[in-house]
Amino acid sequence: MNALSTRRDCLRALAGAGLLASCGHAAPDPRFRGIFPIVQTPFTKANEIDHGALGKQIEFLDRAGVHGIVWPQRASEYAFLSREERLRGAEAVMRLNKGRKPVVVLGVQGPDTASAVEYARHADKLGPDAIIALPTRDRGEFDLDEVLAYYKAVGKACKLPMFVQTTGNMSVEFVLKLAREVPSVRFAKDETGNVLYRINEFRAGDPAGRVTVFSGAHGRTLIDEIMRGGAGTMPAASWADLYVKVWDAWHANRKQDAYDIFAKLLLLVVPCQEYGFAAIKYILHLRGIFPNWDIRAQTPPLDEDAQNALREVYEVVKPLFV
Repeated sequence: MNALSTRRDCLRALAGAGLLASCGHAAPDPRFRGIFPIVQTPFTKANEIDHGALGKQIEFLDRAGVHGIVWPQRASEYAFLSREERLRGAEAVMRLNKGRKPVVVLGVQGPDTASAVEYARHADKLGPDAIIALPTRDRGEFDLDEVLAYYKAVGKACKLPMFVQTTGNMSVEFVLKLAREVPSVRFAKDETGNVLYRINEFRAGDPAGRVTVFSGAHGRTLIDEIMRGGAGTMPAASWADLYVKVWDAWHANRKQDAYDIFAKLLLLVVPCQEYGFAAIKYILHLRGIFPNWDIRAQTPPLDEDAQNALREVYEVVKPLFV
């Protein structure tokens, strides 16, 4: 048995017991800090997952120095993937990342508890470093008792450390309750409300730091989040190298460098928030990683004006890329 397998087996056992203070690391696990981009799902012209482009993206993220990779979540268009694509895609991500530095977080959410349990059991067999799950839908108000039961079922199906991705009316208090009642819940990707104030709420309600808090939303307040004790962010993959540069500069006390790079990074965030998944993929296309920017999500296609605007910004930011 190799060291990586031993490490993951230990994480699985300790998470199931509500402990993560062994395997040579004190809790919380220091590997779960930093930049964890959401891997985009590339499609061929035949509308199948493009495993070649997926591999190029994972190689790029490793070269960029990211700390972890996450697939499939919202920005991966998980809701538009079939069951078989989800299962085979998870296997591909594990295979393509083998021997690379980033930790792997596999998404296991589903439209119902039974689906999520199936994905969680599959992940348990594959042995990523952690799993992540949205509730049964990614927007709206929830019956929180039902959400609690859902996460309990997922936690029972897979003992690996779990990220809970918040949405809707999932309060900080509720997430901390989840962590008490589901031993494998160790992390939150917080996308409900104002993450800056909620980081403070997590710290006040969880002084022992049982739940490690990441942000989403393109990491657009990353520096402020770091200052408040946030552990990292899960942005889109397309310019993940810039987030890494901000993270590294800030932690090396090169704060002016961090601010300068972050200002350029935001030039990409703003239009991509407006244009959606196609814009995120278009940047990967401009970088030579994706052959196209095809999407399945039902959003407007990039028109010529959008492409021109994105190319202009790309050229401004390009000198900072790895």
